[in-house]
Order: sequence, then structure tokens, then C-alpha cells
Amino acid sequence: MKNTRQMPKYHELLNPLLNALRELGGSGSIEEIAQKVAELSGLPEDVLNVPHNPEKSSQTELEYRLAWARTYLKKYGILDNSDRGIWLIVPEKRDIKTVDPQVVVKTVRDEHKKQKQTIEKEKDSEEDADIEIPDEAESWRSILHQVLIHEMSPDSFERLTKRILRESGFMQVEVTGRSGDGGIDGKGIMRLSGLLSFHVIFQCKKYKGTVSASDIRDFRGAMIGRADKGLFITTGTFTRDAIREATRDGAPPIDLVDGDQLADKLKELGLGIKKEMVEKISVDTEWFKAI
Repeated sequence: MKNTRQMPKYHELLNPLLNALRELGGSGSIEEIAQKVAELSGLPEDVLNVPHNPEKSSQTELEYRLAWARTYLKKYGILDNSDRGIWLIVPEKRDIKTVDPQVVVKTVRDEHKKQKQTIEKEKDSEEDADIEIPDEAESWRSILHQVLIHEMSPDSFERLTKRILRESGFMQVEVTGRSGDGGIDGKGIMRLSGLLSFHVIFQCKKYKGTVSASDIRDFRGAMIGRADKGLFITTGTFTRDAIREATRDGAPPIDLVDGDQLADKLKELGLGIKKEMVEKISVDTEWFKAI
């Protein structure tokens, strides 16, 4: 059973979210925001690492609730986000230090009801499902997560990882995991601007849960002296201790790619993800009048 009794509800995260963004200088990525909120919250690790729904998502429960908090503050007019997933406090609202969560929730829900009533007459509801689903909880992500976890074979997932790395600029990508190479699944060379190259060892794991700090330490132990960098890719997520271990001072650096970042990369590269643009046609009446 999920240990969520200490977990703040999404409306209780509105002010911690604002505080985290201010600490980050007014803007931040989804990952940076989640890490800063976790850092400032003082919540224990076992609560921070509770998964939301490992069968359908790689998000932790905190990340899921933060997605709702961002959605409400965006609809309230305090936050905005770019196409690249960077969230920021809108310039004219930078002086706002705190909000009244009840006022935010009521305002957003009331506005949503008004919009719905202009389309169809429906019974008012106080459920969160009435509000637009956050970008991070989009259905395509859930579908992709289930495909990667339940429908792809280990061999297929390895081939997918190789394809991602090659599309991202890696050369000489090889899968070596079958040889029992100390937890290393493969290696490659990353070329940077055609001038510099880095030897990278990677591990790719189909996890439904979280990757721990001990997993990162084991991986680092296998890669020391054999590569310039390490890359750990998972369909799950990483604990805060794992993130700290990956960037520990004096240790070989390891880059981490969790399930959400993996989904974003597949979308960016167009690998198995198709984006459909809806054509919008309008008539410029002034153009016709000017003829």
C-alpha cells in the first residue's frame, strides 16, 4: 500500500512550487522543480520515492501531484511553460510570494465550469478529472510506458536504446550485456560538434519502480577506468539518493535518463511517436474588402 499519508495534496504544493521556482531563479525544468520541492519539503526518502502508478507511469506520486499544481497555477495566470518544458513565473506575477490554495482551486474550477457550460449543460463536479489533464500525464505517455514495460522484449528494448543513441549522435554503439560484463549493457562513442569524442558506457533497464543509489554505485564500479562517462537509461525513475550518487564529487559522472525523459527523447526523435498537426483555416475578411 502506498505510503502517502505524509504526501502533500496537490493544492498543498502550490506555495512550495512557487517557492521552488523562486529558489531556481524564476524558472526551471520539471526535473529541477521536483528536486527543489523535494529538497525544501523535508519529506523522508520513502515518501518521496513512492511511485504514482508503476503500471502506467514512471512518475513518483510527488511528481504527479506537482503536475496538477503546475496546471492549476498556469490556469490561474501565475505560471507559464515553454514548448521545451521549462516552467516559469510570468513576469507580471514575480512579486507574488504566496497564494491562497482554496482561492486558486475555486477560481480555476469555476472558470472551467463556465467554459463547459458554453458548450454543453453538464452537472457541476468538484473532481480533478474535470480540469484539463497535465501535460506530464498525457495518455500517450501512459500508452508508451505500457508498451516499453509489458510488450517489448529485452532484445527489442536494447535495439531501441541503440537506435536512440545513434540518432542522438553516438557512433560505434555496441550491446555487450549478454556477456555478463559487470552490469554494463553497452558502449559507444559520443561525438561533440565533430571535434571532441567521449567514450560512454551505458546501462538500459526496464524498471517499473525506482533505481536506487546502490544500482548507480554498482554501475560506476563496473565502468571505472573503461570510459569517460556513464549513461543509465530506465523506464522507471531514480531516487534522490541515486541522483546525488550519480553526480557525487570526485566520482566518474553518470548521466541519468528516466522514463519521462526517455519518452520526451522518443518524441523529439520521432521514434514510434507521431505528432499530428491540426490545420486551422480562417478567412481574412479585411483582405477581401481591401481588393
